[in-house]
Amino acid sequence: MNEKNFPDDINSKSLNELTKLANEIIDNLENEKNLENSINDYQKLIKLNNLIERKFKKSSKDISENTKSKIKEISTKNENKIK
Repeated sequence: MNEKNFPDDINSKSLNELTKLANEIIDNLENEKNLENSINDYQKLIKLNNLIERKFKKSSKDISENTKSKIKEISTKNENKIK
């Protein structure tokens, strides 16, 4: 991953795929002896981390909204059964 740019479809990747990519970069960094050669990988890792964080926040928000919607739906059904 040293000289590669991120693929064009990086934004369409899942959190698991992005995490795997981040782990590959980390493995490369751990094995690199010369820190000067690692600057690009560190920058890619920071960008990838920011992308993972944004996707995680979006997924978390979607799950929360979906859960609230289901709870409201169940509550409404229960209220109708009680009446």
